[in-house]
Amino acid sequence: MVNPAANRRGRGMFGCLAPLVLLALLLYLGVKFGKPWFADEQFQDEVRSTAKFASTLSDSAMRARIVAQADSLRLPPAAKKNLRINRLTNPSRVLVETHYEVEVILPFIDPVKLKFSVHAEDGL
Repeated sequence: MVNPAANRRGRGMFGCLAPLVLLALLLYLGVKFGKPWFADEQFQDEVRSTAKFASTLSDSAMRARIVAQADSLRLPPAAKKNLRINRLTNPSRVLVETHYEVEVILPFIDPVKLKFSVHAEDGL
């Protein structure tokens, strides 16, 4: 009778556990930090496209579109509260900007605050 344990070279049974744990950790962090980043990208896209249509939209209509997008992305209230829309002359252009922070909660460490700043400028 052959003993299967006799052919082992002394390697541990957990040889592939460390890479799997590392992969799981990277995936977990990617999801935790990826969601706010992706939401910010979508929000920036909306702010840029709203600034492009500034010649046909009023400030209140622009604000309504941007606030609606912030609500649908579940951004913090600061994204709406800090929103500024300025129409500038010489040269004629519109400036839309806001800033906000998102708190990412991770186990065993203090929450991490991610700061986002959105800025769009377009001619009228």
